[in-house]
Amino acid sequence: MIWPNRKQGVSPTPAASAETAVAPAARPAAPAAVKAPSVTELSPGDIKTELKVELHQKLLDRINLTALETMTREQVGRDIGEIVSEMLKEMKHALNLAERRQLVEDILDELLGLGPLEPLLKDPNITEIMVNTAFIVFVERAGRIEETRARFADNKHLLRIIGKIVSGMGRRIDESSPMVDARLPDGSRVNAIIPPLAVDGPILSIRKFAKIPIDMDKLVGFGAMPQACAEVLQAVVQGRRNVLISGGTGSGKTTMLNAMSASIGTHERIVTIEDSAELQLQQRHVVRLETRPSNMEGRGEVTQRDLVKNSLRMRPDRIVLGECRSGEAFDMLQAMNTGHDGSMTTIHANTPRDALSRLEQMIGMSGIDISPKSARAQIASAIHVVVQLERLSDGKRRLTSLAEVTGMEGETVLLQEIFRFDRQGIDAQGNVLGELKPTGIRPKFMEYLMARGITLPSHLFDPYRRMDTAA
Repeated sequence: MIWPNRKQGVSPTPAASAETAVAPAARPAAPAAVKAPSVTELSPGDIKTELKVELHQKLLDRINLTALETMTREQVGRDIGEIVSEMLKEMKHALNLAERRQLVEDILDELLGLGPLEPLLKDPNITEIMVNTAFIVFVERAGRIEETRARFADNKHLLRIIGKIVSGMGRRIDESSPMVDARLPDGSRVNAIIPPLAVDGPILSIRKFAKIPIDMDKLVGFGAMPQACAEVLQAVVQGRRNVLISGGTGSGKTTMLNAMSASIGTHERIVTIEDSAELQLQQRHVVRLETRPSNMEGRGEVTQRDLVKNSLRMRPDRIVLGECRSGEAFDMLQAMNTGHDGSMTTIHANTPRDALSRLEQMIGMSGIDISPKSARAQIASAIHVVVQLERLSDGKRRLTSLAEVTGMEGETVLLQEIFRFDRQGIDAQGNVLGELKPTGIRPKFMEYLMARGITLPSHLFDPYRRMDTAA
């Protein structure tokens, strides 16, 4: 049983013990400009929320929290159901069977999960959750943002949930460190920011990852690219060409990186480097590295650049860097130029040309004195293919350009587009009309691929051939 036997005089587990599961940051109440509704303003849904919170607090005084770790959700649910029935009688609340079952489920979510976020996390159609203080929760569904009816009791409640998330990752969030990046056990990306930086109250963003990794066939099925382009990308990865995936925030860079990585051979040793481990590589010979923030004394930080340098001593066949942000770009390019062919990384940029310019800027952030011409020569030698992604106005994510780096002319890095997205307007429903088409240019890496036994049909690059968007 999860609650002490009161007849035998066993003292209940103190409610304070529940606080040990919450990060210290979650304890102080943060000032919030957003006010909770008054009692007279409460809707039936708000009244149920108040009841759920009240029951949850009383349960903490009765149940044995340590016993929860050894029990399944079904076992906990049966015991909680009995306790809730007894407490409802004491509180003189009359609920029908369906309402009681829902109340028990909500309380289980509070005890074992992330409270009001649990139903949203379980919904496979939701790709992103955005909590703008306790009383405003938005989600992204099918590329569209919409508000939900999910609510937290108050900002203290939201702080407890944030504390539960970050403490599980061994990180902290408090007034001295009011921002944190973390991840859920399933790999979903989490960002939280609290007062005093967040003026109105705690802000939480969760970017969900698919339970089943999205592969190239699914991307083709979704209309993100035609089958011909998918075949070219698979050949590029199999042929060990270095790839830079470019795009804006939420354009699908990490998803594309996951899908392309499926073409890496199972015999190759892969080292992944990320701020928060999100990649879902399916091979067995994968080593996953993750950065570490500094501690309370400002020491112990391990950056992506540190990990890239260390990875070179781990005998990697390929290095996959989750995202280039600063000086690690120089070390990544060095690795690509010194025998780690087939490595991949992502970068925030709006066009392939902008992506190369940003790489040059990041080389300057490494602190190494190198001329612009030398930096561009490093880029031209290291990067072979640039994949440009975009989230269009209709919310759909598309591959809009596949470009090849062909060398340098003077001090300019040469780029040629192999595929280009041809925009044709917007229909009555707001959907962007367009198609990714070959430009007619035969890529120079074809000769390199043929030398490695990989042959691509020439019709894939025919601009007059109809591009099928289904596999």
